[in-house]
Order: sequence, then C-alpha cells, then structure tokens
Amino acid sequence: MYVAACAPGANRRVGHAGLIEDYGLLGDQRGAALVRLDGSIDWLCLPRFDSAAVFTRLLGTPEHGFWQLAPALLAGDVSAPVPVRRYMGDTMVLETEWTTESGTVKVTDFMVPGDEAPQVVRIVTGVQGQVTMRSLLRVRPGYGHTVPHLERADDTRLAIDLGEDGDGRLWFEATEPVHAEAGDIHTDFTVTEGERISFALSWREGTDSPPPQTAPDALLKHTLNHWTKWVARCTYTGPDRGSAVRSLLTLAALIYSPTGAIVAAPTASLPEELGGVRNWDYRYAWLRDGAFIASVLAHCGYLSEALAWKDWLVRACAGTPGRRQIMYGIGGEPDLPEQVLPWLPGYEGSAPVRIGNDAAGQLQIDVYGEVADALCEIALSSPDEAPDIAAFIMDLVTELETLWDQPDMGIWEIRGPRRRFTHSAIMAWVAVDRAVRLIELGYATGPLERWKALREKIHREVCAKGYDAERNTFTQYYGGSALDASLLHAMLSGFLPAEDRRVIGTIKAVQNDLGTTGGLVLRYPTEGEHAGVDGLAGDEGHFLICTGWLAESLDRIGRHEEAAAVRNRLLSLRSDVGLLAEEYDLRNGRQLGNFPQGFSHLAVLRAVLMTGPVSASRDHVDPLPALPAGTAS
Repeated sequence: MYVAACAPGANRRVGHAGLIEDYGLLGDQRGAALVRLDGSIDWLCLPRFDSAAVFTRLLGTPEHGFWQLAPALLAGDVSAPVPVRRYMGDTMVLETEWTTESGTVKVTDFMVPGDEAPQVVRIVTGVQGQVTMRSLLRVRPGYGHTVPHLERADDTRLAIDLGEDGDGRLWFEATEPVHAEAGDIHTDFTVTEGERISFALSWREGTDSPPPQTAPDALLKHTLNHWTKWVARCTYTGPDRGSAVRSLLTLAALIYSPTGAIVAAPTASLPEELGGVRNWDYRYAWLRDGAFIASVLAHCGYLSEALAWKDWLVRACAGTPGRRQIMYGIGGEPDLPEQVLPWLPGYEGSAPVRIGNDAAGQLQIDVYGEVADALCEIALSSPDEAPDIAAFIMDLVTELETLWDQPDMGIWEIRGPRRRFTHSAIMAWVAVDRAVRLIELGYATGPLERWKALREKIHREVCAKGYDAERNTFTQYYGGSALDASLLHAMLSGFLPAEDRRVIGTIKAVQNDLGTTGGLVLRYPTEGEHAGVDGLAGDEGHFLICTGWLAESLDRIGRHEEAAAVRNRLLSLRSDVGLLAEEYDLRNGRQLGNFPQGFSHLAVLRAVLMTGPVSASRDHVDPLPALPAGTAS
C-alpha cells in the first residue's frame, strides 16, 4: 500500500462528502464510481462517464444520493474505526477491511468490464468473528434531483426507474432480503467468519425485463482476470514499476472502451479552490489530454489503446470540418453545453456546480502541436499506420497555417481576453516541425519548403516576442512579464536544445517564481479576489502535472538529484490507494480538483519513466526519447 497523504481518520466528516483523497476509484472503461473511505459510493455515472450521476453526495448532501455498505456502527459515529483499504494486486478491484470489537469484515467493490450491462458489485466477506452490517442505497437520478419510483421484483430484487433523468433502468439485487421505504433501499445483516453476502446495481437499457441473476464470484474472477491481463502487457520494467502500474491502471480506467476516447477525469465540479468558482466538468475527451495519455500508453506497451484513441480522434474531427474542436464528447459529440445545477451546493460549498463545458468552442492553438507530436510518435511506432496518421497531421498543419498567429485561450483555456501565449506559439512550431519530419521520412507528401520556412518564421517570432532577454526567460505571453508553468512543457518539446541558456533560464525562472521549496508548481499567478489573466477571481492549488514537468525539465538539463527529489515529492502526495486529483492545496495539506485526474497520473508516469531513483537514473535507457532539438535562433 501507498503511504496516505494525511493521517487516517483526520478531518473525516460523517454524513457529507469526505476529503477528495478519501475516495477510491471504480471503473469498467465505460463509467465510474467513487467510494469513500467509510464505504459510501458518493458518485456514480453509468452507463457512460458523462451520464447524469445517480449518486451525487460528492457535490451535495446525503439527500443527493449515495450507497453506503459498512459496519452498522459507522452510521453517525465519528469514533468509528478507520478501515484499511487496498486494490487487489494490479487491478481496479478495491478491498476495504474493518476491524471492530466483535470481528473483522471485508468489502470488495468493483465495476465489471466488458460488453455486458454496466454493473457495480459489492461483496461482503466475514474474516473473523461476526459483524453487523448495513447497506443503505439512495438512488437519486439526474444529479440528485429526483426521487425515483421503486418496483419490487421479489424479496431480493428491485427495479429503479430513472425517469426523464436517464435512459434505461437500474436493478438492485442482493443475496439478503431488501427493504424499500421513501425511495431508499436498506438491508441489515450479520456476517460471520467465512460467510459472503453480495449486492449488485445494474443498468439495463429499456425497462421491461430484469437482468439475469448475478454470479458475484464469477464476476469478480472475470474482473480480476481482465485487469491482470491488461497489466501483463506493460513493457516498463524499470525502477518504481509499482507506481507506474497504478497510474497506468488509473489512465486505463479513463478510457471509454466503446469508442477509444479518453476522459480528462471521471468527475465534475470538484473545486480547484475550496469555496471558489473554479469548478468544471472534466468527463469529456480533450484532444490535448488524450494525446498526452495515448503517447505514454504507447511507450508502455499499449499501442492498441493509442491507436484506438487515434481512430476516435479521426472520427470525432470528421464531424466538425473546417476547424477541429479542442474537445468532444466520448462518442464524438461536438456540443457540450455548459449549465449550472442550482440544487447542488457544491463540494464543501464550492459553487456553482457545472456540467457540460463551454471550453469546447475555444481556440487553443497549442492543441495542434500536442496532437501532432503524439501522433508522430505513434506513427513511428506503427509503420503500417504511419501513412494514414501522417495524412491526418498534414490536414492539421494545413488548418494551422491560417490560425497559428492568432490570439487564443491557451493550454489553460482561460475565460479572459485572448492573448498570444508563448506556449501556444511553440506548440504551433511543434506541429509544423513534426509534419516536416514525416514528409522528409517519406510518410507523407506536402509543401515541404513552405512549411520549413513557416517553422523557421514561428521560431524567430517566439524568440523575439516571447523571450525576456534581461531576465533570460520565456514569458507567459508576448509582451508580458508573468511566467507560466506551461513553459516547462514547451522547453521539453525540442524547440531549443536542452543546453541552451534560454531553456535553463526559463526552467530556473519558473521554479523560482511559481514553485515551492518542496517542488510543487503553480500554473500561473492568480489575483485573489480580482480577475487575473484567466478572467476568473480566486486562487487555486498547485497543479500537479506542472510538478511532473519540472521533474522532467530538471532531469533534461542534468540536475538529476533535484529532479528525483521533485519526483518523490509528487509521489508522496498520492492517497493511500495511489490516486491523485488535479491539484494540491499546500496550505491545508489536501488534494483539490477533479479526481482522479489523467494529467496528474500522466505526470507520475513520465516522472518515473524519465528520472527513476538517483542511483539508477542514468543507467537505464530513457523510455521516452526526445525528438531531435530544433535549430536555435
């Protein structure tokens, strides 16, 4: 097990949502659930990541839906024992074990991967003595907005209508008699040593017939086999492999297997600042996030998943000819209208609660470079696919020719005025550079000389307008003085050689201006109660992918011991089951933002793969080789 980021039981609040790091993730590569340390599932979206949640206590109160399965003494008791939990080996099956005065009991939770109806299964096993248990299921469709109609099939099965708040129907099944009252389903029972009691909540399309009765042990075996076989394909065998595998599994759980799309996170509106307004829905497929994740998956042996993402990308972009969006729904949907749910108070009062995401319509120039870079790497790993991938990149750069010099919203998708962000300009250079390379390698045809000239033009402009010679650092945007952690990512792109003084100066400047002594990094300066460059009031935590970029950047310029220290700091922030949210609140010592966040686990992976322990960091082949650096200007 990983070491918990905070003391077990500290700051736990009964009845409401727990700390973000209190939660474990369940996933079937279609939807997701979050299980709190006390055995309560407080967030559940099925059959898809972006389906309306049927448990939403995470963003509200118990009245907005949850399913708690735990020793009966836990209800309302702040002195209740804190359980021990772990994932079973290298899988997404979560075990939670309580030891009480009368005995020890274990709950095994999982979602069942595959093509059958989505299903959450919970198995209670008596370990020692006897323990009185309670299951309380409160389904509230439509993000906690509706009390559903319950229809009993028999003593152990009930149907739950989702009404206008969701297609299909839920079915609840237990191996013990269940009782329904006022929209709740509860079961009280005692489990003794060696005894097993199981529960299942299944989604079925349509409303007519119940699903076949659940075979929980067979489903558990199937789920364990699925994830064990998936991990067996991992080709990384270097230091900290356990850390790499847990982050790989988390990224795998963010894949929507029917289409190959990859969501940024499985949650919506978990705050970047407690009590603040920076609350966004991340259950969609950003091209940037998908590109980053597909690339690292391919490097770790999961080329088929990377190619599935590529296929989704091509299909999704075909639906919006003229200019590609920066994100789509997991089925390729272009319209993701943002709305506020006024009946939800938000996580710890962080309102508004938003679903949908208006950023889908933004111009973010950097996406062209990030997608082209990832696709170039995938093409070089899969020669049979390379011509088709190269043709797609040619289309990207043709589109980019008319956009690259426009102000945009940048990698952080600001909601303030557009600017000429330096990171966006460097990523435009990356897109053109990768297209030129593929033409030169014979994988595509295109206007080689014109694009070589464009590549040089962008390079000269960035070095002239995005660089502060007096401070020896690139800046957040042309003509500005502020810094931005995305410059670390830009310095890793091959735009300049690692030994260039401007690269070294930028890394040092970002570290000094946006970093902490412990290695955490802010994205960019915020202005408190005043709106900053992003157009939003308020502050936020330290953005964890930026810490990963810092570790990589330090390693790239030869500061290996410092890089390893930053990497270790990032690893230390993981929860007891190895999960990370988007950000970290250094002042309060807790995680912030949507959870678990693909970016953060990408950072863990790249930091582990690039740095490793100090004693071994230079003794193994770098699994993420950098493309040759561009020509310095």
